[in-house]
Amino acid sequence: MKTQSPIKIKFTTVAAGALILICAGGLFTSPQRPNSGEVKVNPKDGLKYVWIPPGTFMMGCSPGDNECHPSEKPPHQVRITKGFWLGQTEVPVDAYKRFAGATGRQMPLDSFGGKPDNPGWGGEVMPIVDVTWVEAQAYCHWAGGRLPTEAEWEYAARAGSTEARYGPIDEIAWYMNNSGNKPHQVGQKRPNSFGLYDMLGNVWEWVNDGYDVNYYRNSPLQDPKGPVNDVFSVLRGGGWGNYPRNVRVSLRHWGNPGVRDVNVGFRCGGEVFVP
Repeated sequence: MKTQSPIKIKFTTVAAGALILICAGGLFTSPQRPNSGEVKVNPKDGLKYVWIPPGTFMMGCSPGDNECHPSEKPPHQVRITKGFWLGQTEVPVDAYKRFAGATGRQMPLDSFGGKPDNPGWGGEVMPIVDVTWVEAQAYCHWAGGRLPTEAEWEYAARAGSTEARYGPIDEIAWYMNNSGNKPHQVGQKRPNSFGLYDMLGNVWEWVNDGYDVNYYRNSPLQDPKGPVNDVFSVLRGGGWGNYPRNVRVSLRHWGNPGVRDVNVGFRCGGEVFVP
């Protein structure tokens, strides 16, 4: 039997970030790597997503932050090895309506836990709230992505900053002292250096990880995925009803994956779901 010759593969750099792969006479061009902070629209949900490049950062209690809880310690270096897209804003009502219509799901109650902050979901640029972790994950999968990991979230929120907040709190966040005791339209405050809005304040955000108060003691130093925990999932960022001490990039909170709260929303991320 005749032995088949090995296929010859040649990589040639043709432009910054682009590769041509020549294989058995075929020609394939890989997509050019996005630039840091590049923004694209995901046609599935109509939202803008920002490219977050890979990098290394210190995760956990920020230097000089005296309000950290034990769950934020010890601070430790984490490497994010792959770039990813992240929602430029928290998911607004209009995008969630698009998801509900496409999948046959019901909108969450607009008054869960008391007086509605967005009666009838009429404010379509308001962040969607009262969604469970399960529903948030379902939305992200529908959009072609997923909830970000806790490490990805903090890396993106810091955007190169080592401070407890990426700017003066009143400039970047809706919280107890300036919110009027209600959430606000997404994207109204100053963004961080990656161009992301409301990473602090407005509404808490579900992330993918299960919660463990002691996780940082032994967490992986590269692309940590968080512990498996079906009882509690991590919430990040603080919300419109919180004191300043709870509106910090390292603060870790938790909730049951099935819980609904007028303070809780989410944003999606992923590696390849934006064309």
